[in-house]
Amino acid sequence: MTLDVGVLGYRFMGNAHANAMARLPMFFPDAPAVNRSVLVGRDESALEEAADRFGFDSVATDWADVVDEVDVFYNLGPNHVHAEPSIAALEAGTPVFCEKPLAPTLETAEEMADAAANAGEDVPAGCAFNYRFVPAIQYAKRLLEAGDLGEIRHVRGRYLQDWLVDPEAPWSWRNDAELAGSGALGDLGAHTVDLLRFLVGDDDLAGEIDRVSGHLRTFVDDRPVPGEDDTRPVTVDDAYSAQVEFENGAMGSLEASRFATGHKNDHTIEIHGSEGSLRFSLERLNELELIRDGNRGYETILVTDADDPYIDHWWPPGHVLGWEHTFVHENYEFLSAVAEGTEFEPSFADGLAAQRVLAAIEESDERGEWITLE
Repeated sequence: MTLDVGVLGYRFMGNAHANAMARLPMFFPDAPAVNRSVLVGRDESALEEAADRFGFDSVATDWADVVDEVDVFYNLGPNHVHAEPSIAALEAGTPVFCEKPLAPTLETAEEMADAAANAGEDVPAGCAFNYRFVPAIQYAKRLLEAGDLGEIRHVRGRYLQDWLVDPEAPWSWRNDAELAGSGALGDLGAHTVDLLRFLVGDDDLAGEIDRVSGHLRTFVDDRPVPGEDDTRPVTVDDAYSAQVEFENGAMGSLEASRFATGHKNDHTIEIHGSEGSLRFSLERLNELELIRDGNRGYETILVTDADDPYIDHWWPPGHVLGWEHTFVHENYEFLSAVAEGTEFEPSFADGLAAQRVLAAIEESDERGEWITLE
């Protein structure tokens, strides 16, 4: 069986996922066969160029012509176009893979999760949290599930970038609340919240995040519009921080910024338990730092052995993987679920769960008090 795939979006994420689909038959021979069928966007000339580069058969300028004609629909567009095409595809019985955050608002995310639930278990709806599929993160998950760190007491997550430090950096849809929903909170914080839910969200570890106290900040109020002698207001946060409490009483702190000078893509997770600790940085994504058995300092584990998660598909030990490989793993898992008619995680339900935390952080900032999640 060959899956005909339609993809909305041909820029950053379109490139990443097209590259992943192209690599699947080379490195994951048990993956379902994929035909990059149709690429969707508004600019037909740019679409034609991207379709030729990415290996798509055709292009379309209206997603409504595509969602019920393909076997799988990827929604990789800006946040404000996540809901309508994804819901239409699910209502047509077409599995959907959607970029994060699931939607600009909690209300819209709930509508999308409802559509996924109504479509049934044999119509997978996945949310694009690719960092779950880093081998070192999968390795850390195994350690946590085995109880190697004992009772979880402290959890920290930060995601730092610096691409908006310059006040003359141009305005984009990511700076607009109507289009993006939020700034660093949704763009970066969504990844952190999902990773922490994935790693310690089980009831026998820390459980779900129970309550939050958040702080959001915008540093530059207006930015120049490309090609115009004008500026537009920035209506989202440039940075956020939050204190969180998990169901088991574990303490946590979250932070993200697009103003952290010198940090390009620094996503760091730390988890401290009664028996040990672990630390991961996306900028060293082949490594996991561990403290176990009363050691006085961290040891660095290079997660590149053949028996480490996903590594048997790639290179000999020590031949490291990169950021783009996370998309190959993610596509392998999602497309396999589509072919088999099984559930996929992270699902739209996971996307909604992360969105509830983000919304609570925003509400806490507005109200100036702790918010308990329902």
